[in-house]
This record gives sequence, structure tokens and C-alpha cells, in this order.
Amino acid sequence: MTVAAAGAQEPTGRRPYRSRLREQRAAATKRAIVSAAEELFAANGWAATGMREVAAAAGVATETVYSHFTSKGGLLRAVADAAVVGDDAPVALAERPEFAAMGKGSRAARVRAAAALTTAVNSRTAAIAMVLRQAASGDEEIAEMLSAARERQRDDVAAGMEMLMGRAPTSSERDGVWAIVSQEVYLLLVDETGWPPEQYEAWVAETLERVVPRS
Repeated sequence: MTVAAAGAQEPTGRRPYRSRLREQRAAATKRAIVSAAEELFAANGWAATGMREVAAAAGVATETVYSHFTSKGGLLRAVADAAVVGDDAPVALAERPEFAAMGKGSRAARVRAAAALTTAVNSRTAAIAMVLRQAASGDEEIAEMLSAARERQRDDVAAGMEMLMGRAPTSSERDGVWAIVSQEVYLLLVDETGWPPEQYEAWVAETLERVVPRS
């Protein structure tokens, strides 16, 4: 009876470890898929990137990709979400320390924090934003995804400006700053004109200092 009891307890004791190991492996696989998809979308665009190509780049079976993402649109959504914050943690940009930094210290320090955050986010998201725009023209789901992303950007800009100014911005103030820190302007200056990120960040800081009201 003692042997039988010990034998019955052993699987129960191991099950949490095995479950955690499976979860860790699944999470690692998902990250690899998202990373591979990000590279392929950015390099080849929406139409030329298929689930098979993503699977091959990630080193997994196509069925494995579909087990995590049921559609290419869902995969693109995951890529875009991860690009905004830089990881796959379920924490929104507005809830992160780098966002909170815009509300701390002198105005100059807060403006520098805003410029640093803008540069970091745009460097990660600009290429994927282009893919979203490509795909949105022929896919209603992605068009809605792009529209929602735009609204989140506007909300984040408004929240950041309120931290800088100490009051909520008007819609005109918000939209003007939203245009300045947009991915389109980043691409124009960094990709098209050839500015290094450091020059872009300095320009954002100087421009925000001039444009964002003091109160």
C-alpha cells in the first residue's frame, strides 16, 4: 500500500513542472514565430509573406504557426502589438516606466523623455506600420486594426501631452503633436533623408519644446 501510494503521488508532484515547461516552450515558440514574421513582413511586405515562409524562418512546422495564430491577420496584429512596446508582456505602453517618465522632473527632462520614447517606438513600428497600410487596402479586418491603432496613438499622445503640460490638450494641440511624432515623419527623416536616430530624437525634443504649450 505504501508503494502504491508513493507511485500515485509521483505523477501529481511532477505535473506542475511539466506544465510550466510546456508553457515556457510554447511561449518561446510563439516569440520565435512573431520575431520571424516581423522580419519577413518588414522585408517582403504583406502579400509576399505567407504562413509557410514564417514557419520556415522560425524553424517550426506550418501547423505550429496556425496553432498560435489562426490567420495571417492575427499574426500581423501580434507583430504590431509587440513592436509598440518591444516585448510580448501584456502591459500597455501607457502603463510602462518609459511613458511615466514624461511626468517626472523638469519640463526639459520630460520633453527629453518624450523624444526618447517617440524614437524608440517609431524605430520598432515604422516598418510594420507600412505593412499595415498595405494590407488594410484589401482586408477589412486589418483596416479596422489600423484604425484602432491610430486611435490608440492619439490617446497616447494626448496622455503624454497632459503629463508634459499639466492639463489636457485641445484636439488641435493633440493632433498637431500626433503628426509631428508620427511614423510617417520618422520614415521621411530617418529612412528617406538618412538622419541617424540620434539626430531624429534631438529634432523631436527641440520641436516638442517649441510646439507643446507650457500650460
